[in-house]
Amino acid sequence: MTITESRPAPVPADVGLEVRHLSASIGSTIAGIDLRAITDEQVAVVRQVWLERKVVFFPGQDLDPAGHLVFASRFGEPTEGHPVIPGLKGEPRVFEIDYTAANKLYETYGGVSDRGRGVHWHTDVTFVARPPLGSILRAVVVPASGGDTLFSNQVQAFASLSPALQAFLRTLTAVHDGAAQFQGILDARGEGRWEDEAFSDLVPAEHPVVRTHPETGEEALFVNPGFTTRITQLAKDESDDLLAFLYAHSVRPEHTVRYHWAAGDVGFWDNRATQHAVVGDFGDAHRVIQRVTLRGDEPR
Repeated sequence: MTITESRPAPVPADVGLEVRHLSASIGSTIAGIDLRAITDEQVAVVRQVWLERKVVFFPGQDLDPAGHLVFASRFGEPTEGHPVIPGLKGEPRVFEIDYTAANKLYETYGGVSDRGRGVHWHTDVTFVARPPLGSILRAVVVPASGGDTLFSNQVQAFASLSPALQAFLRTLTAVHDGAAQFQGILDARGEGRWEDEAFSDLVPAEHPVVRTHPETGEEALFVNPGFTTRITQLAKDESDDLLAFLYAHSVRPEHTVRYHWAAGDVGFWDNRATQHAVVGDFGDAHRVIQRVTLRGDEPR
């Protein structure tokens, strides 16, 4: 859902930041900050807001790739931008996505996207053993209209389920597999890299259906329609039905926020507790973003 009236949130007065919440449960903008000169005190406040709100936005920052990496490094260790798709020439930790037809984004992303619907709901790179901690996105070229990104709060999504279903989900694990989207690209390239290690095959990963956030202790749903293929402990039809329910429940309007980008904006989301999607409503207009990804841990 789109929130047109934001509300301020209290932050320590001595760090000079203005935080405005974009919905009741997820998403905030942070103003009064220059990401190229962020202080240790501001880093601490940003991390606090980010952990609480799951995704934060910094309007009008106009970073270059080097500044993007420096800012990201204040919150974790940048890893390769994507395990299979190469990053910028000379800087594999900066992953550029150009949504123009000439760059064949929609063919590249296979079943995760199409031109009519954009990029469907997913959590980044859950098909590896240690998915990313989070990602920092920089809007480079923004369409005159359309091209918003939606984010959903997977902590709230889990908390809103009945206690009986919560207890059952805690006993389950699920398989996450990126082969349908990316194995063909990997075969053509011959090699992928993740966390400085080379690989030639996409081996599915198994993660808990409900993960415990390593920093907050919160429980979050950790399945997504982009890469989760089945629940290990259930028969296929049971798994399909339960996953279909969880996918729909996870992105109910009350769990989501919608952000309209301007060129130069920076967004930072917690990949351990969110899903996101790109609205495919900008036709053939030019849309370019760059992303830096932070090294994560094994979901537990």
